[in-house]
Amino acid sequence: MQQTAISTGPRPWRTELAATLQLSWPLALANLLQMLTYAIDVIFIARLGDEQLAASSLAVALFGLVMWALSGLTGAVAPLIAEHIGAKVRSPRPIRRATRMAMWLSVISGALGMGLCLLLGPLNRITGQEPEIARMADEYMRVVMWSMIPMVLANVLRNYVSALGRPIFATAITAGGIGVNALANYAFIFGNFGAPELGLMGAGIATIITSLVIVAAYIVAIWLDPRLHRYRIFVRFWRPDWKPFWKIVRIGTPIALTISAEAGIFGAAAFMMGNFGAAALAGHTVALQIGALAFQIPFGIGQAATIRVGYFYGARDREGIARAGWTALGIAVLFMSSTATAMLVIPEALLSIYIDPDAPRNAALVGFALTYITVAAAFQLVDGVQAVAAGALRGLQDTRIPMWIAIFAYWVPGIGTSLFLGFGTDLDGTGVWIGLATGLAVAAALLTWRWSRRDRLILTGRGAPSA
Repeated sequence: MQQTAISTGPRPWRTELAATLQLSWPLALANLLQMLTYAIDVIFIARLGDEQLAASSLAVALFGLVMWALSGLTGAVAPLIAEHIGAKVRSPRPIRRATRMAMWLSVISGALGMGLCLLLGPLNRITGQEPEIARMADEYMRVVMWSMIPMVLANVLRNYVSALGRPIFATAITAGGIGVNALANYAFIFGNFGAPELGLMGAGIATIITSLVIVAAYIVAIWLDPRLHRYRIFVRFWRPDWKPFWKIVRIGTPIALTISAEAGIFGAAAFMMGNFGAAALAGHTVALQIGALAFQIPFGIGQAATIRVGYFYGARDREGIARAGWTALGIAVLFMSSTATAMLVIPEALLSIYIDPDAPRNAALVGFALTYITVAAAFQLVDGVQAVAAGALRGLQDTRIPMWIAIFAYWVPGIGTSLFLGFGTDLDGTGVWIGLATGLAVAAALLTWRWSRRDRLILTGRGAPSA
């Protein structure tokens, strides 16, 4: 596996294209399936009404921000595993220790993340949300936050199986989670199968159940697969290895802050949209779900780029690094061009994934969502480019400067434009979305520039790990 992972063959660019597609499609499909898991929640909660959907979106805005940030923190284990594989380190110890410490970090950081989720109530009051919606959002958060630790732990195991050549496991397990989540939502929201009728709180219970089942499925898959079980990552789980622990923290903290900077503007957008009414916020939620669904493909390509670049980084192969990164960027641009076209041509069909666009009670929601989807189509390309460029740089374990690029891009031109156009002009929610597009465009330009200058910045000349 280690040899084929970095093999280039007689036609290196074609071989790299095939290798990147082979790795990225299961990851991208797993991301899409994960979004469908979230979509299940939206579909069921939307049946309860606009207020419940708006309340859940406020809770998910903060919960998602914390969870994805912690996934970035612990996901730093992927480039470390890829580096060891590329360097052909034969001992299983470095990979075992790094993965074990990533799991430790997932539990520690997940507990801290739950504490951050408790800030939703004060945040709702500060941002002026409607009292009843804020109350429901706080109650929902106090349930769903218990899924934080298993979700972050599942992300570590997903990175582990993917870096070791088993990304299809992530796809299969996530697909199974969709069924579990749908059944649990159906049972606990509406009181079916003998379960209590809990309404919005039932959706939180369903999320907890689904996250626990997914972690259990990863553990079983790792134990049963010889390639994955070889590293015995659950053996002596109580034993600390502080060197890999702190290396993951050092590499992962900028990734977490980068994700926070991006997810934070979308979370902030939800609170800004709440000032324009429940229908605008609900329309924003549905439109953002569609944009996020499309984003999962370049996100998966970016994850593959991290692993592919990491292989060549460990092998000290600068040409291989270049091929891996540019190939991933090309794939992302091609795909996002097609999704942008779909958003412009068939927006109603995309809306029908989540709601009935012809229902009279959804008229206001649909009107807002269609406007926001048009803006989302405009930033599809730049969104894909910035995701893959960041992923390629992570394969070089270059995370600190990209973090500052993200913070600047998203929170200066991005959120600045949203505030100005959203509240200083008559554009309202549309102005907020134009600001989101501005931040993504600036991030894409700066991250691609850094990737193109990786050799001059001495990002590719660091040493390979020792056994």
